[in-house]
Amino acid sequence: MKLYNTLTRKKEEFIPVVDGQVSIYTCGPTVYNYIHVGNARPMVVFDTLRRFFLYKGYNVRYIVNFTDIDDKIINKANEENTTFKDIAERYIEAFKEDANGLNIYEEKTIHPRATEFIQQMIEFIEGLIEKGAAYNVDGNVYFNIESAKDYGKLSKKNIEDLVSGARVEVSEEKNNPMDFALWKKAKPGEPYWESPWGKGRPGWHIECSVMSRTLLGDTIDIHAGGEDLQFPHHENEIAQSETLTEKPFANYWLHNAMLNVDNQKMSKSLGNFFTVKDIAKEFDLEALRFFLLSAHYRSQINFSREVMEQMSNALERLYNGKKNLEYLLEKAEDRELNEAENNLLNDIEKFEKEFIESMDDDLNTADAIASIFELVKFSNSNLNGKSSKKLVQKSYDALLELSNVLGLLNKKDEILEDEILDLIEKRTMARKNKDFKLADEIRDTLKEKGIILEDTQEGVKWKRI
Repeated sequence: MKLYNTLTRKKEEFIPVVDGQVSIYTCGPTVYNYIHVGNARPMVVFDTLRRFFLYKGYNVRYIVNFTDIDDKIINKANEENTTFKDIAERYIEAFKEDANGLNIYEEKTIHPRATEFIQQMIEFIEGLIEKGAAYNVDGNVYFNIESAKDYGKLSKKNIEDLVSGARVEVSEEKNNPMDFALWKKAKPGEPYWESPWGKGRPGWHIECSVMSRTLLGDTIDIHAGGEDLQFPHHENEIAQSETLTEKPFANYWLHNAMLNVDNQKMSKSLGNFFTVKDIAKEFDLEALRFFLLSAHYRSQINFSREVMEQMSNALERLYNGKKNLEYLLEKAEDRELNEAENNLLNDIEKFEKEFIESMDDDLNTADAIASIFELVKFSNSNLNGKSSKKLVQKSYDALLELSNVLGLLNKKDEILEDEILDLIEKRTMARKNKDFKLADEIRDTLKEKGIILEDTQEGVKWKRI
């Protein structure tokens, strides 16, 4: 398996720190609002990476942190006249709902919260001060950027360029404009924790270094996140972690590309800002997951309603293929494979091999999805009610196993579009015949299957819930 390492700017063979085990840390959300479609991309991409490692037989420890103390959270709490804890709890629960809709492996994800590791952060900072790599100014503790070796090696920037070009807080307290806060002195009315430097709270960058080290060790296999986090967040994580431990922080750095909306950068000012909850009102979130995997994770992708409709239709074709194989399993002959069917079995194994090769090549989910469609096309063309049940079972198992690696085709008893349209037509005829009891029964049946109908002047519209 090869992964593109942002640190070296090339694909490298993946070799874990501990044979048979993989440690992955993915930067999670600051929980002050609902996550948007751009936030969903690393969630889905790196969950898929975790799934593929599990498929290959690795034991995986996977972490997605929650930043539950931050200026944005405090400001939100002040606006709503509540506590930062209430805000954090509300949006953590909202995150988990979205993650469930996107079929994230939530039950196997470790979700540390920054506020649970305050003591470890204080100890980490004390260690940096002892090394002369951090300094206290009236309760504010800063990391001394000049104490870091090879600062800028991840983002490929040098300190001089960063000082002149980066957006940094202007502060006369800092020895260097690029020095960043490890501990922030509490302002009046803000939440705080006691520390050797007075009342305060941690800076943003320190939390990921501390949680990663505490839960996964000094050196982890993979650190992942959106490409916008390369600088300053990930760069600063490397600086403080490697200065303290004098060991590599992460062996592989993976970053997904950004997402545009209607060919423009997503922003609230342009009115093209979509939360995952917004999208769920119009589309099944499985279609959003499918969309986010339809291109290579390092390629920029464009979100639009038209694209989501295409993804929904494509996903429907996969479900049709699944249902067709389920039908054939009932009809197929319970016998050994003949010579021709043995050749077909080889074709199925070829699709599996191509899928694995694509995923081994820096998580190429786009080509992996193409292999699944080829498998469905093959099954529709070559299998029938007279096929050996063993052959049909092999195709069915391959479809489910490969789709599960991508987190797709996970819904049980999915009602397909053709069935929905057929029931809608029957309901329309029942209403014309004034058989309102039957019409209501059909509406209720569809609702039980997660389909909501809306009677409009243009006709009956439907959507999944």
